[in-house]
Amino acid sequence: MAVIALKCPAIEVAVVDISVSRITAWNSDQLPIYEPGLDDVVKSCRGKNLFFSTDVEKHVAEADIIFVSVNTPTKTRGLGAGKAADLTYWESAARMIADVSKSDKIVVEKSTVPVKTAEAIEKILTHNSKGVNYQILSNPEFLAEGTAIEDLFAPDRVLIGGRETPAGQRAIKALKDVYANWVPEERILCTNLWSAELSKLAANAFLAQRISSVNAMSALCEATGADVAEVSHAVGKDTRIGHKFLNASVGFGGSCFQKDILNLVYICECNGLPEVANYWKQVIKVNDYQKNRFVNRIVSSMFNTVSGKKIAVLGFAFKKDTGDTRETPAIDVCKGLLGDKAHISIYDPQVTEEQIQRDLSMNKFDWDHPVHLQPMSPSSVKQVSVVWDAYEAAKGAHGLCILTEWDEFKNLDYKKIYDSMPKPAFVFDGRNVVNPQKLRDIGFIVYSIGKPLDSWLKDMPAVA
Repeated sequence: MAVIALKCPAIEVAVVDISVSRITAWNSDQLPIYEPGLDDVVKSCRGKNLFFSTDVEKHVAEADIIFVSVNTPTKTRGLGAGKAADLTYWESAARMIADVSKSDKIVVEKSTVPVKTAEAIEKILTHNSKGVNYQILSNPEFLAEGTAIEDLFAPDRVLIGGRETPAGQRAIKALKDVYANWVPEERILCTNLWSAELSKLAANAFLAQRISSVNAMSALCEATGADVAEVSHAVGKDTRIGHKFLNASVGFGGSCFQKDILNLVYICECNGLPEVANYWKQVIKVNDYQKNRFVNRIVSSMFNTVSGKKIAVLGFAFKKDTGDTRETPAIDVCKGLLGDKAHISIYDPQVTEEQIQRDLSMNKFDWDHPVHLQPMSPSSVKQVSVVWDAYEAAKGAHGLCILTEWDEFKNLDYKKIYDSMPKPAFVFDGRNVVNPQKLRDIGFIVYSIGKPLDSWLKDMPAVA
């Protein structure tokens, strides 16, 4: 919305939420999320044509186009639990729109939703329409966190799905005209509703699949003495494959990949396509396998126990340049180590202690519900300390795990870290950030994902 306001000075944009604290933060100097470049965009438009408000009904009633970006969590109970999307928040938003609208509206799905959601929303709106006409569009978001502003300024494509009726086509054109203020026309794709809804799930599934493919190869590389970086470089040189998303790691995270694939799996099952569902399920299974494998490597390298040992964790966000910890592999790795009674010291430049404690004590999928519906202040995990400096985290630690590829981790003084650790000192690089040979020269025992194994590790079982 901030970028639309910046690029379309003639359009008034109001961002509304029922959460007073969140809107207060958006109106303050300290925005509630960290994203490179976002501050400048918000501060140049706020109060001119970009407004943040808790007066939801007033702004919805006045709007011509309403973007709905509410959470669509994975259901934790009932029909489709663990896979299906929970559309509670979507439905209440739609009912509120129907209650307060006096003029015709274009309602745009911005949240990632299961295929055919538009149909359900359409029914709610038309059955409560009181003579108001509604058009539903699907306009999924393809930005990536950490590069969101660049992605919005120059998107690969903008996808708009709508009904194939004259009124539906007019609605598509109205939204297309907004984006056309800065996006070249050939990059704005118009499709039917179901294609747009499914394209988002498909794009995320394909991206996650690439990560799981290279991670599966990383296990084979370790077993055979190949180097996954060399393999993925060679593979990526094929122009049909390309080099993006071929970095082996401890696993993918983020709010979308797992959720969207589970959703895709559920839709396939509901449509009687178990073979297709199982194919996509495997992408998540490999990701879970990779995280387990990493924890097993740590424990088996350290004489098969980390009980009572201090382990330093560098990085908690799911990737660099964001403070977002949703579904980050660090959660599963830390929980695995805590399960073996390790003491963990965590440093991440953008994640607060409160957030880390919340993530480590929350149940799966809880993060995707509004804060007031999340379990009350969780008991903090005693064996976890959060520090504000990598050297502090490493001091006295038997092992150092790198779980996020923050640039600053490349340039740490590893000699200083080595001197502050009991020996043998281990580095487990889950993001292939460090140069393993340089660290071995200092004296570390190094495990890098998908790289030829340290002789120390060769005798240790890969799966404890």
